[in-house]
Amino acid sequence: MTIDTPPSPEPKATCANCQACCCRLEVLLITDTGVPDHFIELDKWGGQTMARLDDGWCAALNRQSMKCSIYENRPWVCREFEMGEHECLTERAANL
Repeated sequence: MTIDTPPSPEPKATCANCQACCCRLEVLLITDTGVPDHFIELDKWGGQTMARLDDGWCAALNRQSMKCSIYENRPWVCREFEMGEHECLTERAANL
């Protein structure tokens, strides 16, 4: 008889181990939070989105710290995307 070892739980998402996976998602700007104009692009329908660089990451992401360079003025969608919640963990798992 063998005893199966349960899978180890995924580490809790914290600022220290954040992989900024959400910074690869398309972010529609639906409210005015003060995002600087140089981080805003228009999509093909004329809607405002966060600019992304050629590598797919949000243009506002500081690549050295992997933190948002406009955190106090981040879009509403980013404010609602909670670290450690289901959507966050799903994105982290997809990027492993």
